[in-house]
Amino acid sequence: MSLINKESSDKEFARTLFDHIRGMSADTAGVTRQGYGEMETRTLEYLEGFGRELDLEIEHDAAGNVWMTLPGRDRTLPAFVAGSHADSVPQGGNFDGLAGIVAALVAARRARLSGWQPERDYRVLMLRCEESSFFGKAYVGSLGMMGRLKESDLALKHRTTGATLAECIASCGVDPKRLTTGEPVIDPKKIAAFLELHIEQGPMLTSQKEARTGIVTGIRGNIRHKEVKVHGETAHSGALNKEYRHDAVMAAARLITRMDDRWDAHLAAGDDLVFTIGVIRTSATAAISVIPGLVSFTVDMRSLSADTCRAFHEELLAEAKALEAERGVRFEFDAPLLTAPAHVNEELAQKLEASAKRAGIPVMRLASGAGHDSATLSNCGIPVAMIFVANQNGSHNPHEAMELDDFMTGADLLWHTLQDFDQAA
Repeated sequence: MSLINKESSDKEFARTLFDHIRGMSADTAGVTRQGYGEMETRTLEYLEGFGRELDLEIEHDAAGNVWMTLPGRDRTLPAFVAGSHADSVPQGGNFDGLAGIVAALVAARRARLSGWQPERDYRVLMLRCEESSFFGKAYVGSLGMMGRLKESDLALKHRTTGATLAECIASCGVDPKRLTTGEPVIDPKKIAAFLELHIEQGPMLTSQKEARTGIVTGIRGNIRHKEVKVHGETAHSGALNKEYRHDAVMAAARLITRMDDRWDAHLAAGDDLVFTIGVIRTSATAAISVIPGLVSFTVDMRSLSADTCRAFHEELLAEAKALEAERGVRFEFDAPLLTAPAHVNEELAQKLEASAKRAGIPVMRLASGAGHDSATLSNCGIPVAMIFVANQNGSHNPHEAMELDDFMTGADLLWHTLQDFDQAA
């Protein structure tokens, strides 16, 4: 039985999409949908099928993103756009990104089944490759759509296969060079608003009894290093006293603990800042009886303030330089990956809040610690806002959870904001 009929509820429709895509993309743990990979493509094709059932106009932009349009009464007006990304981290959760696409489709289904036509076009946007896990570069689909990828981004290699990002993009029938020109492949002026529903990737909403839906105040930017190497000297663990050692692991550990102390100082000063060392590796020849001569680690620092992020990064480099002299080691930093913080459009956020009040949906305002495609679009001048939905067990892990009732409340808020958008104006 088709899900595009009044016999099936919105909740059944959403559950079916979530369950089917989970089954399609199941890995040994969680789900895996690599950006510009086969499973992401299959997911997009599956969702496009519902767009065709809803008689939406379907287009693919030159970055491979999918647009599905419900025509409005006045097609000369810029469109109201909602959606998110279809990919996932390796062995991640099923709702990160996908919830935003399903919520946008729920709104399109409600409009079709009720016979309601918006004043302007309503467009469901399904973006490719938001996650940075496979190539070390976030927001590839949205950056490419805005022409803001760099040649150096295209040369980034897949974490396991060694294929370049350019090769993976090309395998999906997309010309990667077109995405580095600095010119958008779409017309940003034709977007009146972009609204992205997303699971909250922290614990604030799920710890609330009433306001389990959030309105985002801003999106943290970040500075990342995919690899920082510490070069020391390998030696016998029992034969060398401390004063003669150049231990790469000890130097890395000291740098990390010093930066943890500096993080505390920034927080005490009232700065918004988070700092993570996500991966630490010793060399393949490391052993229990060997003083390590090489260790590598990743760095991820984020803040709503670009100045705070830059200052903390400068402190990191200065501490590394000091430790080189103290411990006789050498730090080697790869090129930093930079993402600017983004601000939501306050007028659009207020529309969200007003729609929530009219619909009787309790909401709270909160910042987004994680990055989203909305940040890219905001920094390109497109008005954006975000709805957060409570989820359990964090995110970017196979245990990610989301209660369907919480999702439906967020989807209701998107629907009411779409309906109110022009009336409220």
